[in-house]
Amino acid sequence: MPSLETLLQESVVELRIRFLVRGQCVPEGLLEALEVDSRVAARELARKIRSRRFRNRAEGQRLRNLLRFEVELWSKGISLIAGVDEAGMAPLAGPVVAGAVILERNYHLRGLDDSKKILDEDKRASLARQIKSDAICWAVGQAEVEEIDRINIYHAGLLAMRRAVEGLRCKPEFVLVDARKIPDCPSPQRGIVHGDALSSSIAAASILAKTTRDALMQQMDAVYPGYGFYAHKGYPTPYHCERLRELGAVPIHRRSFARVREALGLAPLQQDLFPPEPGSEEPEELLAD
Repeated sequence: MPSLETLLQESVVELRIRFLVRGQCVPEGLLEALEVDSRVAARELARKIRSRRFRNRAEGQRLRNLLRFEVELWSKGISLIAGVDEAGMAPLAGPVVAGAVILERNYHLRGLDDSKKILDEDKRASLARQIKSDAICWAVGQAEVEEIDRINIYHAGLLAMRRAVEGLRCKPEFVLVDARKIPDCPSPQRGIVHGDALSSSIAAASILAKTTRDALMQQMDAVYPGYGFYAHKGYPTPYHCERLRELGAVPIHRRSFARVREALGLAPLQQDLFPPEPGSEEPEELLAD
């Protein structure tokens, strides 16, 4: 690294390339010197470097907070911790998909978060690739439309999560699950409400589940053209509901769902006639991804 005096003789463009584009370590004293520089662009560069430092520190703290549940288990000598989450509870079509992943201890991945908060599909896909590359092991499981219609979407989501856990090549010592608990899970587990926003392991699982399901629905767009599956992934958007009424249902539509039944002219199922009881095992918030 050149001396501070040499760096200050470089143009602001060269300094920006060094420290913002290439991300080189900023030597001690440079920011202070830039902040009193007579050049407006130099002072603006100092502001941007400090702003990036602040964002990096904030992201580092957020990622450390995401490990709170894992840290508690590590302190008890538990190493192999699986996070589990599902995607696809609310759509009118397609399977429900679950992800399970065991991450390395103290795993940090910039941008890792609840998949619902990551609106950019390319970013989700990039995070999914990195998680798969870095994880000790990962797996996905799914429950098909026929199973959803037979046992209902709530229990189908649990079935998909159990299949994801069973698909892991190493047995987890403990399982962290978003919002609920998995029946017949072979490992001790804990359900964490909003776990996909509170646990790194669950957040990673949510990204694997979401990207896997989205890819499946994009494939279904070619099999069943005209419904817009590529864009809405089976969710009940106005366009999807309109096409469902006009074209009717295809095999991947969930016939146990009220909007599909309505479009087909079928009577509501018995459970659709009454609202869920307060405190029932299928609260409405569990029916969203």
